[in-house]
Amino acid sequence: MNQRDTKIREMIRELAADFFSRESNRRSLITITDVELRSRGGTAVILVTVLPENQEESAVEFMGRQLTDFKEYVKDHSKIQRIPFFLVAIDRGEKNRQRLDEISKKIPQD
Repeated sequence: MNQRDTKIREMIRELAADFFSRESNRRSLITITDVELRSRGGTAVILVTVLPENQEESAVEFMGRQLTDFKEYVKDHSKIQRIPFFLVAIDRGEKNRQRLDEISKKIPQD
């Protein structure tokens, strides 16, 4: 990944964190963990974790409904020339890492 893509990913991650923090009803904690750029930057997948986990589906649905407004927010608050198509997904990699951390804490240390 080149430096330009890295900057765009980080900018979108920060903008998403700010936007969804403002728009959320605070019934769940939504954390923007990463952004994946696909199709040469034409699509950006916003990866999130949600606590409590039983709120994941409703949080992703809420975020999906807000994507049109988020796209306008990105236009207004960034200098990205070509705004990508946005998608939202649960960050399964982060969930797996957290689960491995929990398991490793339960293993007796010698």
